[in-house]
Amino acid sequence: MLGRPVSELFSTAHDRDEESSTGQQATSAPPREDDENPLDIVTRARQLTASNADDATLVFLDSSLKGVASRYEQDGPYVLRPQARQVRQLAHTLLDGRQPPRARRELFRLAARASGLLGYMAVNTGDFALSEAYCTEARDLSREIGDLDTDLWACGTLSFSLYYAGRYDEADACAAAAVERAPRHAQSIRLLANGRARALGKTGDRRAVEQAVGQALRLSDLHEVPVGLTSCISFEPYGQARTLANAVTSHVALRNTAQVLRDAEHIDDLVEHSASSWSRSLVRLDVATTLLQQRGGDVDHAMTLGREALRLCGDTPINSVYQRSRDLREQAEPWRDHPAVRDYGDEFRTWSSQPAALAMASSAS
Repeated sequence: MLGRPVSELFSTAHDRDEESSTGQQATSAPPREDDENPLDIVTRARQLTASNADDATLVFLDSSLKGVASRYEQDGPYVLRPQARQVRQLAHTLLDGRQPPRARRELFRLAARASGLLGYMAVNTGDFALSEAYCTEARDLSREIGDLDTDLWACGTLSFSLYYAGRYDEADACAAAAVERAPRHAQSIRLLANGRARALGKTGDRRAVEQAVGQALRLSDLHEVPVGLTSCISFEPYGQARTLANAVTSHVALRNTAQVLRDAEHIDDLVEHSASSWSRSLVRLDVATTLLQQRGGDVDHAMTLGREALRLCGDTPINSVYQRSRDLREQAEPWRDHPAVRDYGDEFRTWSSQPAALAMASSAS
């Protein structure tokens, strides 16, 4: 700042006193008007690499999201939604500050996944508009950093939301567009089985359902996914049992009764030994509906499975169980005078009188 060389500016006071005592004077070229202060350069570099999100914070946010996903099928959306919201809010708050590129990219990834989890939870609570908003945010944030894994997962959850909102053509189109972008990606297993096959089943396209399920199973072999029933909300690829459970739902819509019963029997042991009471409930409801679709209808067995499904969910209802148990009651209407049907109807009315289930009923209407 005084026209002195850098070596002198950063020398110790003792060095300068010694130089002065010997009469030696440093020589330097006069500063140019466009020269910058070296201290300003160093300060600016430190500002650019400073961060309000250290590694410990990033690890904490990541572990919090993993904890939500791992406990989801035991605790449900109403218990875990506040924690996911807190993670999303903290990630957004930190993103308003300053981070170097590595930390900022990780914050984008964490914010996208927090939004994705909240989008999935919103489907289970029957709030489809909120789910669409969260999923769109998750997709946009993940695309900003080129995170294809989270991007495809968010597209799958958006398709999942559209399906339960009854927008089957849109659900299929959403999943199909994502598969087209990455046809061999492990996340495409979920897009094909949960997104395309189930929506196509509702539209009655039998051949397209078979193609989607077949492609999902081939991808499962390619990626050597787990045989067991993976968590419904996990960011990991679908396991084979989860894929087949979705195939069962697709065939129920097509009234492929023999295929439903074969696939359900194939995964029965894996489903029954899983920690997912929702999955055990949903497979029971699918099989119960199929039993009523058969010639003659096995009413007693179907209603027994229906009551078991309601009891498995207990006080943690989710939208998919609500919709299928309601559909089973409607399917059983031709046998409304049968004692087993009346018993199921009474139990369904009691179960669906819970505040959470009432909210789902209101959303559906």
